[in-house]
Amino acid sequence: MTSYIIIHTQTITNFNRLPVERLGKQFYELPTLKLAEKLLGKIFVRTLPGNITLKGKIVETEAYLGTGDEACHAWRGKTARNQIMFQAPGTLYVYFTYGCHYLLNIVSEPEECAGAVLIRAMEPVAGEQFMQEQRATGVLTNLMSGPAKLTQALAIDRRHNGANLFGEEFYLEESEELPQSMIGSSARVGISKSRELQWRKFILNNPHLSKGKV
Repeated sequence: MTSYIIIHTQTITNFNRLPVERLGKQFYELPTLKLAEKLLGKIFVRTLPGNITLKGKIVETEAYLGTGDEACHAWRGKTARNQIMFQAPGTLYVYFTYGCHYLLNIVSEPEECAGAVLIRAMEPVAGEQFMQEQRATGVLTNLMSGPAKLTQALAIDRRHNGANLFGEEFYLEESEELPQSMIGSSARVGISKSRELQWRKFILNNPHLSKGKV
């Protein structure tokens, strides 16, 4: 991974033609279920050394709450693994699962009240060449169409657990709010408890949605 800085500096072009508003702390203070929906369509930005900018439009999310939700990591209280979920809204909660995957969550709820939104899928917007090399595929709809795929495409891992969305490395850009008619809801994927909760939110008919897998 030492050569990508030279290879990809020319790929980040044309996206920032006009100033784009970054989302501030108040946005992440929305209730978790509302945040899971409002995140749809927003642009997740990761800046790497060498002036490499990666961008993905969030197209699928899942909400998790520390109370009333047995599928949440914080259901039984604070532990060494889930303590980031109890931090300030806008913090990144990145955890390792299945022995090989990292998953990206955005912390929600007031501090000491656990909640987070899992980012399940994104649509590539900028930095696709870097993502293709990270994912070893040239199929755009396969780059970020799952929570483990998007962390691999964005080079996100455990080192980023506890980072936040208010600096230069990670942030979200504003976008036009989606009409309710474009948003779908369903049960969350790959869980065995609290399966009745319709807390998965997604942009209807978007080709970059996950296929019900990690």
